[in-house]
Amino acid sequence: MPSLSSPAGHRRRNAGSPVARTKQILRILFLFGIALLIGDALVGDRGLLALLRAQRQYDALAATIARQRAENALLRETARRLAEDPTAIEEVARRELGLIKPGEKVFIIRGLTSTPGQSRPAAPPTPDRR
Repeated sequence: MPSLSSPAGHRRRNAGSPVARTKQILRILFLFGIALLIGDALVGDRGLLALLRAQRQYDALAATIARQRAENALLRETARRLAEDPTAIEEVARRELGLIKPGEKVFIIRGLTSTPGQSRPAAPPTPDRR
């Protein structure tokens, strides 16, 4: 007659049975499948690491778009000023082309270095020798 006080002994006797062996194999396969799913969720094509990488890329692209929009606004304002303000055109002509008004004199001082933040005046254009 089996003892009621010893359920562990009962399990040991049935551990070698085919049903117990099948349950053990199914439990191992189940745990292996769960481990595969967790691994795929972390490092798969749509896993956590891919999501974090995509988020960093999104943030970088959003910052680039913001910089481009600010630059476009600045260029639009510059274009508007050049179209409407004659002094803006004169300023660009003096700075970039080295043009002067009639009666003005240009003094070029050689050996003068500019400090950071100051723009050096452009040299007057050289005459075209043909």
